Amino acid sequence: MSTEPSSVTVDRVDVDGSPALGLVTLNRPDEMNPLDWETVRELGRVLDALADEPTIRVIAITGAGRAFSAGGDMKKYRTLQRDAQHFPQFLSDIHEIFGRISQYPKPVVALVNGIAVAGGIELVLFCDFAFMAESARIGDAHLPFGQMGGGGVLTMLPRVVGPARARELIVTGRLLKADEALAWGLVSRVVPDGDLVTAAVELTREVVKKSPLALGNAKRTLNAAFFGGTDVDAGLRFEREVTARYCLTSADAPEGLEAFAAKRAPRWSGK
Repeated sequence: MSTEPSSVTVDRVDVDGSPALGLVTLNRPDEMNPLDWETVRELGRVLDALADEPTIRVIAITGAGRAFSAGGDMKKYRTLQRDAQHFPQFLSDIHEIFGRISQYPKPVVALVNGIAVAGGIELVLFCDFAFMAESARIGDAHLPFGQMGGGGVLTMLPRVVGPARARELIVTGRLLKADEALAWGLVSRVVPDGDLVTAAVELTREVVKKSPLALGNAKRTLNAAFFGGTDVDAGLRFEREVTARYCLTSADAPEGLEAFAAKRAPRWSGK
C-alpha cells in the first residue's frame, strides 16, 4: 500500500448539526497544488463520491498552504505536452472533469486562498461561486512561459469577465488582486484571510433551506443559458485542439518550460 499522501483530501464540515459542507482540498502545498493528470482524475472521483452523499449540500474546493493552485506540474508537463498519444487525452480529461462541475447537482464554490493561475484559474472559472481571500492573487500566466491555456480559460474567461478584460488578463499575464477580481466579476465575494471556510458555511446555511432537486435544476438551467451549451462544447474542443497542436509541434512551448526550469529568459523562435 502506498504511503504517499493523497493529492486531494475531503473533510465533511458540520453546519448546524449536519455534515452539509464537503471541503475538498488540493493537497500538495510544497508544489503549490499542481493540477497534474492524476490530481485532476482524483478530483473527479471525489466529486462523484460526494454527489452520492445526501447530507452534503455544498462542495467547497480550496488549496493547502499558500496557493489555491499554480496550475500544471511543470516537471511532468514538460514531457506530457510533447506526447502525441497522451497529451490530447489529458486536455480532454480536464475539460470533462472541470466541465462536470457545471452539471453537478450541488453548488460548488472555489475558496481561493492564495495564488490561482493557469489551471488554478481554469478550475475557478468552472465553479458556481468563487470566494477569494484578501491577500490572494488570480490570473492566467500561460503566455509568459510560452504556453497556451488549454484547460478552458480561453473559452470561459471571456464569458465571465467579457472579451476586453479577458484579452488583457491573458495577453499581459498579470495577476489580479482580490478587489480587482471582485470588480471584474471573476469572484463573487472577498473575505479576510482565514475566513474562507466560514464564508462557505454561511453559503451552506442558505443552501440547506432550499429543495435539492429545485436547486440542482435551477443551477443547470442557469449554466445552460449563460454558457450557451453546445457553443461552449465547441469552444472547448477548439481550445484543446489548438493547444495540443501548439504544444506537440512548436519549438516555443518546450522552450518556455526549459527557460523556467533554468531560471533564464526564454528565447522565442516563433516556430
